[in-house]
Amino acid sequence: MGAMVPVSFPPGFGAPLGFAGEEFVLTKSHALYWPRERALLVADLHLEKGSWYARTGQMLPPYDSRETLERIADCVKATGARRVITLGDNFHDDDGTHRLDDYAKGMLESLTRALDWVWITGNHDENLPRAFGASIAEELEVNGIVLRHAARRGETRAEMSGHFHPKMRLTVRERRIARPCAVVSRSAQGGDRMILPAFGAYTGGMDAGSREILAALKPADAIDAVLPAKGKLVRFPLYREAA
Repeated sequence: MGAMVPVSFPPGFGAPLGFAGEEFVLTKSHALYWPRERALLVADLHLEKGSWYARTGQMLPPYDSRETLERIADCVKATGARRVITLGDNFHDDDGTHRLDDYAKGMLESLTRALDWVWITGNHDENLPRAFGASIAEELEVNGIVLRHAARRGETRAEMSGHFHPKMRLTVRERRIARPCAVVSRSAQGGDRMILPAFGAYTGGMDAGSREILAALKPADAIDAVLPAKGKLVRFPLYREAA
């Protein structure tokens, strides 16, 4: 286990989040930083989603991969991370690895060369054909926390995953807004579990309190949506086990 590394973040960068006996920072840009491991965790990049849509005649600006990778680079710079672990659906489809433009490809190769980068595969890219110098895994366990793409129902170990793209829907000044969030469950019968927000530029979202998300994290005593706001972690209760 690595030594805790003190980190000073820019104002409003994120909020501290305790999970499975470890301290994390949930960033405003929807990444999770693990100071003890100097690791940045990101889920659901969906790189080259724009070019995938273009194949079907739905023309979107073809810069989503650049934007997503630039945001990762910004998080690495702000945190001093030495490791990046993705939690699946890194590319929108397996062929996406071959559609990167030269700029995005160069940026990705530079990041994977400078960092200990691990791709955890997901349902969109389970046969990821190119690693760009990084490692590829179906799942990973780091200090007792299982990292995988989709939450495994009934898992009793501490677990982090992605897949669902959770969003918290709020009413602010009579306006309905949706904000990407993490969803965290606690259970006396097993470890903490978390679904990370989607990080990619072109990712949509599912309501954090949807039955699909709650079912994926049960059994649980409590399930909350969490997101950073002005440097503090805000919790929204989604589920409580009846007494």
